[in-house]
Amino acid sequence: MATLLYRLGRASLRRRRLVAVVWLVVLVGLGLAAATLRGPTASNFTMPGTESQQAIDLLSERFPAASGATGTIAVKAPADGQLATPQGQALVGQVTQEAATLPGVVGAVDPYQAQAISPNGRYALIQVQFAGRADDVTDAQRDAYEKVGAQAEAQGWQVAPGGEVLNAEPEIGSTEALGVLVAAVVLVITFGSLVAAGMTMLNALIGVGVGMAGLFALSGAIELTSTAPILALMLGLAVGIDYSLFITSRYRQNLLEGLSAEEAVGRAVGTAGSAVVFAGATVVIALAGLAVVQIPFLTVMGLAAAGTVTIAVLVAITLAPALLGFAGTRVLPRKLRKAEAAAGAGPASTPEAAAAAEDRSGFGFRWARLVTRLRVPVILVALVGLGLLALPAPDMRLALPDASTAATGSPARVNSDLIREGFGPGFTGRLALVVTSDSREATAAAAPQVAQLVQQTDGVLAVAPPQTDPTGRTALLGVIPKSGPTDKATENLVHDIRRQVSGVTGADVLLTGVTAIGIDVSEKLSDALPVYLVLVVGLSILLLMLVFRSILVPVKAALGFLLTVAATFGITVAIFQQGHLADLVGLDTPSPLVSFLPILLIGILFGLAMDYEVFLVSRMREDFVHGDTAQQATVNGMGHGARVVTAAALIMMAVFGGFVFLDDPIIKSMGFALAIGVAIDAFVVRMTIVPAVMSLLGKAAWWIPRWLDRLLPNVDIEGEGLRAHLAEKKPADA
Repeated sequence: MATLLYRLGRASLRRRRLVAVVWLVVLVGLGLAAATLRGPTASNFTMPGTESQQAIDLLSERFPAASGATGTIAVKAPADGQLATPQGQALVGQVTQEAATLPGVVGAVDPYQAQAISPNGRYALIQVQFAGRADDVTDAQRDAYEKVGAQAEAQGWQVAPGGEVLNAEPEIGSTEALGVLVAAVVLVITFGSLVAAGMTMLNALIGVGVGMAGLFALSGAIELTSTAPILALMLGLAVGIDYSLFITSRYRQNLLEGLSAEEAVGRAVGTAGSAVVFAGATVVIALAGLAVVQIPFLTVMGLAAAGTVTIAVLVAITLAPALLGFAGTRVLPRKLRKAEAAAGAGPASTPEAAAAAEDRSGFGFRWARLVTRLRVPVILVALVGLGLLALPAPDMRLALPDASTAATGSPARVNSDLIREGFGPGFTGRLALVVTSDSREATAAAAPQVAQLVQQTDGVLAVAPPQTDPTGRTALLGVIPKSGPTDKATENLVHDIRRQVSGVTGADVLLTGVTAIGIDVSEKLSDALPVYLVLVVGLSILLLMLVFRSILVPVKAALGFLLTVAATFGITVAIFQQGHLADLVGLDTPSPLVSFLPILLIGILFGLAMDYEVFLVSRMREDFVHGDTAQQATVNGMGHGARVVTAAALIMMAVFGGFVFLDDPIIKSMGFALAIGVAIDAFVVRMTIVPAVMSLLGKAAWWIPRWLDRLLPNVDIEGEGLRAHLAEKKPADA
């Protein structure tokens, strides 16, 4: 692979204008396709096969009027008892009529008829039924819904529309640009050259542009959740910068050793590019592996992110060499270029360049020597520290976020707060029971029986009278729990209700609603999490065994990955679920973690962990194979790789951290968990525990049974085949 990439790098540099034009054409073409073919994103998380989803599908077929999105308008009078006055009744009736005539609305329920008036006569709830799903509601319809009750508010009343219909796609704004700006600063400091930093950033932005344009072009044919493009952008930008950084760093090193620009690019792509391809492949495999849990929206999210990572790899091994050809020696710091010009020779002939190429007194070397000398205390301290960080992890609860976790002051949050204030938390997470049979008589007999059984269940506040479809064969009963949508008590209540109605004969009874769907989704994801974790850990051991021809190195890498995951879960639970230091991340209300965060975090961190592992340990193996002691090889690997891995990790943290400033709790928690996970894995696990353990293992780290070594294919990440190819080339060239 290294030899093939070596040739690809040289060819890309020689034909750099053609390569640049091709990528530009691809970017523009996909951009036009995205503009014309882009479809809407989905804000709901469906789960085929669950009872709640079966009920939704059944309602769509038999009771379409009740299968659309719902909204709840909370009305608050200026004082207690005003809803009972003629003026109050007239005003609420006006708001109800206004809501019923909105575009896309089937009807609105008068709160007096539905008895949705608080005991103190100050709060009322108007139920609004839309014709289509929440994702089918247009922006114009949503805007009109949000403006309901303007006249009432002018008279001192508070009117707060809410419900699932307000679910909207998270917006990407200036806060994420801050992460990109920090990444650019890190690149300038790392390279000491604006040209090198700008070229690396341009390379990554083009890759992200191509990936995102392609994703949106497909969104017309494939349903994307609102978080899928955000995840793809987040990951594509981070790895795009990192992969270009790795190749540019190796190119600069090759220039400092006196190689021509073409040869320097070829060897950079052949060596660092091989690691980029492997690292990218691990991320893609881990993300595509989300399909094994058989959850459609999660599969689409994983494949969308995997697509942008694939584009980032292709851009790094083709466009980056082309841009390096345009930049030439300007990727080097100014003082090295001046020294080169003064000497009239290659950069490696100058004292400054030679020192830069051979200097072993840098921080990476010093840190490696310290860690390897104090390896046992370092390992113990690191393990204890990560263990303490992981302590909250067993308390992790998963759920889909509800309006009570929305940003303070947002329409959804105002509506939720008013409902809780006037009626209690259960009114924000209503459940729905679907009673259906083949005859009107059977349904009519079963519905009262179901209502009685549910009303007797602990935790139920009220059961609404059944509503039937025109045929009378399907009835819908509203259930109001005493607890909120994400409370553990509500989760238990859902299971209790299903057990209570399981004995009803003559009709099928299914429990659904946004709250029930969220509980079903979270439970299925929780069940899939251990399976996926075993898959990822097994995959990491196998892949690293191929790369490093070792047993202990892959096992050590997998255990380090598990430490990273445990500590990351612990910190995220402590802040986002338990509320410790929540103000630091702008979190208004602690709540359970979004249900798909852990499984996504495992997939993404796995790829990034293998990325850093390969870049550090491959150099250790390279020097060990060429005669260095195990101790010196460990120091060399850290010394040469620490600067680049540090910069890569800081860039990842900056890009991911930029998403913490979004109001959306899903995106905020994803950005935070990924940023913290990268920090722990790069600085604690890979750059501290790994060299300490490698030093402790010594030669044993590279042992592998001969029979297994013969069975494993040689992927040549370190470029041994490339060195042999170049050695054969020299006599021929001579």
